Amino acid sequence: MTMESPAGEPGQESAASRAAAKRMRQVLGQFVLLVAIMAITSGRITWTWMWVYVGAGIVILAVNASVLSRELIAERGQPGENVKSWDRRLTSLAIIPSLAIPAVAGLQERFAWLPQVSLSLHLCGLAFMIVGQLLFTWAMASNKYFSTAVRIQIDRGHTVAAGGPYRFVRHPGYVGHIVSSAATALLLGSVWALVPAAVLAVLLVIRTAFEDRTLLLELEGYQQYAYEVRYRLVPVIW
Repeated sequence: MTMESPAGEPGQESAASRAAAKRMRQVLGQFVLLVAIMAITSGRITWTWMWVYVGAGIVILAVNASVLSRELIAERGQPGENVKSWDRRLTSLAIIPSLAIPAVAGLQERFAWLPQVSLSLHLCGLAFMIVGQLLFTWAMASNKYFSTAVRIQIDRGHTVAAGGPYRFVRHPGYVGHIVSSAATALLLGSVWALVPAAVLAVLLVIRTAFEDRTLLLELEGYQQYAYEVRYRLVPVIW
């Protein structure tokens, strides 16, 4: 059995700080990669809606950094053991449509593919992207076990999260992700980018189903919570 440092000891504090810093680098790197993809595929750096996306993204990153605990950021930067093998495959597969959204949007901007998006739809996309991201942030802030990997966090004393948006659906983070991904396509003015956004949504729905089954079988108290909050993603529907 591996012995861990008691909470608050220097070794554990240092490990948590390194993991949190790693997550911040990951998020920043992902953000820079998405912007680079948009700039390359659009063929220019003067694309107005790309910079609107950048501005909104910076604000959201700042909000996340200010409201999320270091412990949560550390878990998201370096998940512990017991990650489900099916989740590794699903998250790897989800990278493809995630990168395709800005790539397709950039190509549509470069080649002026039809249909063109109106200003009102651009702004609607911006609004819903922010709403989706804020819902995602609310879910993270309400659940200290909100990891990037599906695992029962025995090492962290995993318990059921039932506050905040979890009062309404069991997986609000996925709702926020799906909404913000589709809205990003519209913000960038690309109807065609909704195609990879839809593929990503399907993968997230599949992940939701697998994760929910895992929690029902392995997390104490989740069955009672699932009885009280009956819907996974959309009230009345599923």
